[in-house]
Amino acid sequence: MAGSELHVAAEQGSAEVVLGLARRVADVDAEFGGRSALWQAVHAGRLDNARALVEAGANPWRPMMAGWSPGRLALASGTPDLFGPPPSGQALSSAEAATVQEAERLKAAVSEPEYDGMSICCVSAVDAAEALRRLDASVIELDEAEVARLSEGGDSEAAELILGITDVPGGCVVAQPWAYGASMPVVSGRLSKGTVSYAMYDNPKSGQQGSSFRDGVTVGWDLSTGNGWSEPTDSAEDILLTYLYQDRPFTYCYAYAGVKPLDDRPLTGVPDYWVRLPDGDYWGQAY
Repeated sequence: MAGSELHVAAEQGSAEVVLGLARRVADVDAEFGGRSALWQAVHAGRLDNARALVEAGANPWRPMMAGWSPGRLALASGTPDLFGPPPSGQALSSAEAATVQEAERLKAAVSEPEYDGMSICCVSAVDAAEALRRLDASVIELDEAEVARLSEGGDSEAAELILGITDVPGGCVVAQPWAYGASMPVVSGRLSKGTVSYAMYDNPKSGQQGSSFRDGVTVGWDLSTGNGWSEPTDSAEDILLTYLYQDRPFTYCYAYAGVKPLDDRPLTGVPDYWVRLPDGDYWGQAY
């Protein structure tokens, strides 16, 4: 993620250092990984650094990844007037503006779990009852003591097959507080038939591991969810989501799948159903 000395300073340094470096480089808009130093400053919320780069000649409206420019990115931030009115063709579309508005609502409504080791799968346009049917799962009863025992590693083999499913506006959320079960590919693949799903395991050893499915087909695997880093090959929609939900991996899962929870119940509350999956291989490709 580093780039040139100017890129690093734009994200981490002071405005004085940024301005000094910017005045010495041959091209203040030189790109690394599809983004300029000005992009880095805007993305990191370093407004003084962004202003310093513009003072040194950086172009806020220069298109970069998927047509996004630093100026368009700022329009999606908490300081949309950072570079003044956008020129023709640079304003956010109605769909992008709606995405920004939903991000503001969603980030205010939900929080990130304070513990790791949990998995989640968010599914668009599929309710909890339909998810139960697609997984051929059986509804079970779990009291608080049993949930605590499973969370502490009791009966680990059976625990991998026990999931919670909760209805939310726009679809449902499948979660497992103690392991990777909700993110197993066969679970995500089956749930995504005719729609889209996004799953993630918050691995205590290696961080967030995301995966996306559309109509039973893997779209992305081993994704670093919530790290805020976009690739030049990403779509314009993905770049916006990555920016809006940096350091919010679970909230990103909701947003990618288009589900709209109103609170934290899907992750930390009592689900609509506790279910047990039938025995089988959930790491294969037969969805």
